[in-house]
Amino acid sequence: MSASFDSSSAVAEKTVGGTRILSLDQFRGYTVAGMLLVNFLASFSISPTALKHHHDYCSFADTIMPQFLFAVGFAFRLTFGRRVKRDGATAANLRMVRRLLGLMLVSVVIYNISPPATTWAGLTALGPSGILPELVKRVWFQTLMHIAVTSLWLLPVITASAKVRLAWMTGSAVLHVLLSYGFNYEWVNTSPNGIDGGPLGFLAWSVPAMMGTFTCDAIMAAPGGALRMRLASWGLCLMMLGYLMSCGTRFYDVPHPSYAAASDSKLASDPVLPSSQRVQLWLQAGHWSEWLAEPPFVAPPNQESRKWNYWMMSQRGSTLSYTTFCAGLSVLLYLLFYIACDQFRFHSSFLATFGTNALAAYVLHEMVGMAVKPFIPKDSPGWYVASGLLVFFVITWAFVRSLEKQKIFIRL
Repeated sequence: MSASFDSSSAVAEKTVGGTRILSLDQFRGYTVAGMLLVNFLASFSISPTALKHHHDYCSFADTIMPQFLFAVGFAFRLTFGRRVKRDGATAANLRMVRRLLGLMLVSVVIYNISPPATTWAGLTALGPSGILPELVKRVWFQTLMHIAVTSLWLLPVITASAKVRLAWMTGSAVLHVLLSYGFNYEWVNTSPNGIDGGPLGFLAWSVPAMMGTFTCDAIMAAPGGALRMRLASWGLCLMMLGYLMSCGTRFYDVPHPSYAAASDSKLASDPVLPSSQRVQLWLQAGHWSEWLAEPPFVAPPNQESRKWNYWMMSQRGSTLSYTTFCAGLSVLLYLLFYIACDQFRFHSSFLATFGTNALAAYVLHEMVGMAVKPFIPKDSPGWYVASGLLVFFVITWAFVRSLEKQKIFIRL
């Protein structure tokens, strides 16, 4: 992480053939604005369910974080190769490692924790085993930590060929499934519950991040109609693949006669690899539609009717169906920004302010939220919550805009 007082360098790093990639900043600005909207409204009872995280299906709120990882992968691929050519591979890699470690430290400081104990006796009684699980699973491993760790994981191959990166992405996805089968899915979904996949979430977050690198390559190589078709096909195929993976959740339906005997646990006892009994019941479905999961953004049955499992779309578990679907959605959404911004020259100064200083916006919105939210009870009426949201947005934007006018950019 660094603070840049020279905006021209930031502009130069996001250009193709000397022309600014407007779509990247606008896309990232939209993502930051979506984050502000979701993070502010999530705690109020009047807020629409689409703006809340649900852990067992993909809502609008769940689409935001994959877009951050997509934008990170895009910018990482775009800038790091130039730095290697300019400074050499060793210097560039060491510089990036230092910056990512710095971002990890920032995340540890920002995501603070309430005191685990109020006395020394209580603290020593808890010990490391009573304190670390919540820190590692919940507190520290939120958005910034996941961005840093995922970037560090991609660093060895970020300048490699598309085939190498595709193999790395596929291997990461397979490894995430295997580790989830071994222990990780159940561990993340037991108290204290994890956030965004916990420490091993970076394996699944590699999917949207790596798709950002492929999209960057496409933008650099083939602007025009061929590019639009390529990105559209990538996005649609990934969304379909993610949905088909999510259909595995139907193995975990609880048959009606078994309602009374169903376990009280929301988690399936075999959440990754379904038992032979589940497979037999699945094969006995009366109609093919019983093999299909609910469409994305549609809530599934409750845990009495279907046990939680790895194949449902879940941001908490960073399940592969979820990250794959959202990677495709990110590609399609970026394509819309590319057409609007880079081809038709659409430009929103509001989005640009957030997009060019996304890390500053992230850090500041947490502080602004803590200043505004105490004055808005959770059961407030819609007009009052909307007023608070407007105040929250205006204050956050004003801070970030002030940094922009002073040419202060906090970035990786």
